[in-house]
Amino acid sequence: MTQRVLEWCTARLAEGEVVAMATVIETTGSVPGKVGARLAVTDSRSEGTVGGAGLEFQITQRLRELLAEGKVGGEVAIFGLNKGAKGHEVVPLDSLCGGRVCLTMEVVMPMPHILLMGGGHVAQAIAHMCNGLGWDYSVQDTRNEFSSEETFPDARERHNGIVSDFLDSENEDSLKRFSDILLLGHDWKEDEERFIGLLAMVQSSTRVGVIGSKSKWQAFSAKALEAGISQSTLDSVDCPIGLDIGAESPAEIALAVVAAVLSRKKEADSTAGNWRTEQRDVGGSI
Repeated sequence: MTQRVLEWCTARLAEGEVVAMATVIETTGSVPGKVGARLAVTDSRSEGTVGGAGLEFQITQRLRELLAEGKVGGEVAIFGLNKGAKGHEVVPLDSLCGGRVCLTMEVVMPMPHILLMGGGHVAQAIAHMCNGLGWDYSVQDTRNEFSSEETFPDARERHNGIVSDFLDSENEDSLKRFSDILLLGHDWKEDEERFIGLLAMVQSSTRVGVIGSKSKWQAFSAKALEAGISQSTLDSVDCPIGLDIGAESPAEIALAVVAAVLSRKKEADSTAGNWRTEQRDVGGSI
């Protein structure tokens, strides 16, 4: 059961979903879920069990609350499986089991997965930095030599072919596996096609960035507005990409880009509280 739940969590994280997971870490007396029992949930799915019935109902509710709060981190909760259970920081449940269960509940965010659309010098430098950070990256290029295993040996995905084929194979759900999509193409016309096609599909969880000048951005923006892309969607795009550090060389641009992605990730993580043990006024039956 533990392996299956962990594999399920890994698969959901690979799809770009945030996961909340509960784990039984200590028990006393008669309890339905033994040490090591796990329950994991996303916004719409769940896997595993911590014992079922009232306990699981309360845990599932709390995990979804943690997801809604959007914070990294977690808490520890102790449940007494008896409506008369007492003790410091113990939550009583209307139950006849009589035991006590201690669980951890945590939220796990996916690591960045960057789609490099264009496999030139900047993309190769970004890929190198992703390897050092333990991040995933994928690459798409119309040129075989710039999306090959030889050039990008550690890429999770390699897409070689025309832009329209790639866009036709994706949808708003499938693109959620990417935290960031960077337009780094050698041909402005290809990047324009990518730009308009992606903005028609991407959700707010995926950030789109474009390498290029102010004039390129103005031209792309005008074409996107003509194609029906909203101004608010355009406002969410990074152009130029990366932090403003005066970057010029491919390696410097890659550093600026990775730093920007890291900054956003750390900002999202910065609201995380310390692990805590809490008493909650909850009921239920088991």
